[in-house]
Amino acid sequence: MTQRAPRSTHSKTAAKLFVLDTNVLMHDPTSLFRFEEHDIYVPIMTLEELDANKKGMSEVARNARQASRTMDDIVTSSPDGMEEGIPLDGPSHGLASGKLFLQTEAIKVELPEALPTAKGDNQILAVVMHLVERNPKRAVILVSKDINMRIKARALGLAAQDYFNDKVLEDTDLLYTGTRELPADFWDTHAKGMESWKEEGHTWYRVSGPLAAELLTNEFVFQDGAQPLEAWVAEKTGRTAVLQTLTDYTHQKNNVWGITARNREQNFALNLLMNPEVDFVTLLGQAGTGKTLLTLAAGLTQVLESKRYSEIIMTRVTVPVGEDIGFLPGTEEEKMAPWMGALEDNLDVLNGTTGEGGEWGRAATRDLIRSRIKIKSLNFMRGRTFINKYLIIDEAQNLTPKQMKTLITRAGPGTKVVCLGNIAQIDTPYLTEGSSGLTFAVDRFKGWAHSGHITLQRGERSRLADHAAEVL
Repeated sequence: MTQRAPRSTHSKTAAKLFVLDTNVLMHDPTSLFRFEEHDIYVPIMTLEELDANKKGMSEVARNARQASRTMDDIVTSSPDGMEEGIPLDGPSHGLASGKLFLQTEAIKVELPEALPTAKGDNQILAVVMHLVERNPKRAVILVSKDINMRIKARALGLAAQDYFNDKVLEDTDLLYTGTRELPADFWDTHAKGMESWKEEGHTWYRVSGPLAAELLTNEFVFQDGAQPLEAWVAEKTGRTAVLQTLTDYTHQKNNVWGITARNREQNFALNLLMNPEVDFVTLLGQAGTGKTLLTLAAGLTQVLESKRYSEIIMTRVTVPVGEDIGFLPGTEEEKMAPWMGALEDNLDVLNGTTGEGGEWGRAATRDLIRSRIKIKSLNFMRGRTFINKYLIIDEAQNLTPKQMKTLITRAGPGTKVVCLGNIAQIDTPYLTEGSSGLTFAVDRFKGWAHSGHITLQRGERSRLADHAAEVL
């Protein structure tokens, strides 16, 4: 069951009453308008906790303040009493047709002795129990991002669920991978009216048929067998698709800063990274699949050799896996240095591929490379515009959809944005695989002519890393 009831059932089912936990409002301040025709109830304890969390410059504090402002706008929009509920239709501009109820009375409910009433969570549970008793014919549901809160509610016989509306996908197995294997009979079933021509070293095929209608622009297609094919969908109109064969980056003659693709997905990724027409690239994959290495190699080639971009800007979310290490001395770059170990490791590999010149040559190359890579903190991104830059967002799975939007909209003319991440390694509290900003970006950008996505499958680090990823 989700909070997004289908429109057709509005008249048939009674509106539910959703009781909001504080963490829902702090996670998504616009959640007050996301429950369509259903009513919302905000306990006084939720307001107290919002008040306690409003100070500071963190994302949580900003969201708490935004939620309070939104509630203030709703309350001032209706001069009548709060007891009957405040209609949300006007303040939400038609997004929600239910009512907002604020707790206007002291509620005394006998909780089990094991639950101390001084705790905010338990007071919210007491409010839910009171509403269930007062509305026997109506579904009263607690909405919370806190798993323990939902378990306690169910233990007391109350309905509880997660906040679903920010989830792009219920099942991340359904996430767009960017690749599709063509069936063995593809050319037979799509032979009618097929055109083929050669242009700029690539072969093009215009095909129409049932499968062509399903393909998305910039989706990669492949076929194994006697005549293997690796191509991508260059154009798509209705039931007709134009396939273009790829540049083979597995061959040494097409190496990118000394790096060649070791598998099919890496070849697809390099075709996206090296294509000037693709402004936004997302690369998903577990540790060791080569996301950072391929991205940096393509970036250095296009900054230092073809001069397509003026510099590389790299940023990542500073969520530690262990304990935080406190305040760090130094400039913005020096403070970010501990988070950029991945960058240094990959630069060591790339610097080793530059070949001649011995130790002095390598040192000079390393200095040249470092002068063209800027490390920026996410905290100072608001209001900036990057022109002709190659922007890499590492560990993007730890971003919320709102933060992802803030970053991608920094791109000015001639800038390419590359997002890297592994949605199985999320370190941000309350963020799941389905609601991560990276999942959000992959899903929303699929099929756009100037974006591309690849899920890298095979680890290329070492046999030890591959085995550890499987068994641990």
